Amino acid sequence: MSESTTKAKFTDKKFVVTLVFVTSLFMFWGIAITMADVLNKHFQHTMNLSKSQSAFVQFAVFGAYAVMGIPAGLFMKRFGYKKGVLLGLSLFAVGAFLFVPAANISSFAFFGIALFIVGCGLSTLETVAHPFVASLGDQRTSDQRINFAQSFNAVGAMLGPAIGSYFLLRNNVEGSTDLTSVKVLYAVIGVVILLVALSFSFVKVPPTTDPHAVSAADADAVNVDVAPDKKLFDHKHFVWAVAAQFFNVAAQAGTWAFFINYGHEKMGFSDAEAANYMVAFMGMMLAGRFIGTFLMRIIPPNKLLAAFAFGNILMCIIVAQSFGMVSFVALLMINFFFSIMFPTIFSLGLKNLGARTQQAASFLSMGVVGGAFFPFIMGAVADSYGIAHAYYAPIICYIVIFLFGYKFYKVKH
Repeated sequence: MSESTTKAKFTDKKFVVTLVFVTSLFMFWGIAITMADVLNKHFQHTMNLSKSQSAFVQFAVFGAYAVMGIPAGLFMKRFGYKKGVLLGLSLFAVGAFLFVPAANISSFAFFGIALFIVGCGLSTLETVAHPFVASLGDQRTSDQRINFAQSFNAVGAMLGPAIGSYFLLRNNVEGSTDLTSVKVLYAVIGVVILLVALSFSFVKVPPTTDPHAVSAADADAVNVDVAPDKKLFDHKHFVWAVAAQFFNVAAQAGTWAFFINYGHEKMGFSDAEAANYMVAFMGMMLAGRFIGTFLMRIIPPNKLLAAFAFGNILMCIIVAQSFGMVSFVALLMINFFFSIMFPTIFSLGLKNLGARTQQAASFLSMGVVGGAFFPFIMGAVADSYGIAHAYYAPIICYIVIFLFGYKFYKVKH
C-alpha cells in the first residue's frame, strides 16, 4: 500500500480560501435556523399563538427544503457550486427583507411566506455547500471536512438564540403586539447576507477535485461508482440515509423549537433566560462537533453515529421524567449527541454514488422536510400532556438513526 493511500490530506492549499468562505456559510444558516426557534416563542407572545400554532414557523422554514431541494440540485449541476451559493444567499436576503412588510401589517401568514423564502435560500445553500466542501480535497477525508464545516454551523446556532434573546425577548412586555424589533433585526440580516453574496461573487474558485472521477493511482481517494448500472434509489445505503436525515432533522427541529418552553415551564426561567441557556445548548453541539471530528480519526463514522443516537434515546427518557436540573442537563446533552448526525448521515449517504452524487445531495437535503412536521406533533403533545412528555416523541427518530449507523450504512455492490 502506497504512502498516498495510507495518508490523506484534510485539503490542498489551493482550496483553503474557498474552504474558509464556504465554511462561513454553514455559520450563517445556523444563525437563521436557531433564530426561527426564538421567533417561535416570540410569536406565541406577540401574536397570541398556541405551541402547535407557533410550530408553523418551523413548517415554513423546513417545508421549503421539500420544494427547493431538487431545483437547487439541478441548478448546481448546470451552473456550478459558486452560482448555487449566490442563488442561496440571494433567496435568503429576499426572505429576510420581506419581514419588514410582514411586521408592518402584523400578518403571521405573511411571516410564513417570508420564512418559506428564507428556507428556500437555506435549502439551496445546504444542497450546494455539502458536496462543495466534500469536493475540496481527498474523498477519504470528506467526512472530516464536512464535520469541520458543520462545527461552524454550530457557532451560528449559538449566535442565533443569543441575538434573538437580546433583540426579541429581552424587553418582552406581557400582552405587547409590537413587531418593530423583528422588522429591524431581519432588515439588518438581509443587508449582511447581501454583502456576503457580493463578496463571494469576487472570490475566484479553483477547479475542484472531481469526486466522481476514478483515479487509477488511488481509487480509494475518490467517490468511485461501485455499481454504475444501478439507479439512485437502488442504493439501499442512500435510501436509508434519506430516511435517517428525515428523522434526524424532525427530532432536531422539535427539540429546538420547544427548548425555551421547557426552560420556562419546567425550570422556572424567564423567556430571555431560557433563550440564553439555548446558547449553552448550542455550545454543546459545537463541542460535540469538534470532539466528534477528532473521534472519527479512531472510530468509524457509522459506529460513532450509532453510539450518539443511542445516547439521545437515553437523554430523551431522562428529559421526559422532569427530574429538575438532571433532566435539564440531559436536554443540553441531546444537542451534544445531535452534533455529528446531520453531516455524518449526509456524508455516508453520498458514498460511492459516482455521477449520482449531486442528485443524491438534493434528496438528502429534502430529507430535512422532517423538521417541518415534527414540531406540530411535539407541540400537540405539549399542549395536551405537558412539555416534558413531548420529549418521548423523538425516541422513534433516534431508533431509525441508530439502525442506519449500526447496519444500513453499508455500500453494496
